Amino acid sequence: MKHEINKELSESDIENLIKQWVVGFKAERNRAIMRLRLIDGLTFEQIAERMDMSVRGVVKIIYHWLDVLSRHV
Repeated sequence: MKHEINKELSESDIENLIKQWVVGFKAERNRAIMRLRLIDGLTFEQIAERMDMSVRGVVKIIYHWLDVLSRHV
């Protein structure tokens, strides 16, 4: 499954989508991860290091929330 976020969305639009759809357990951490990826453009490795997580854990979170976000864009 290919995950794409509309390239015409502004950073503010993306930020609002992240806030709106990344909810639940550990929501603050997940929002931070998605912001680092979608807005700041960090790599999985950079995010993992910054968040003190495994790269695999970061990838899992990002792909899950990209799937959620892409269904609502």
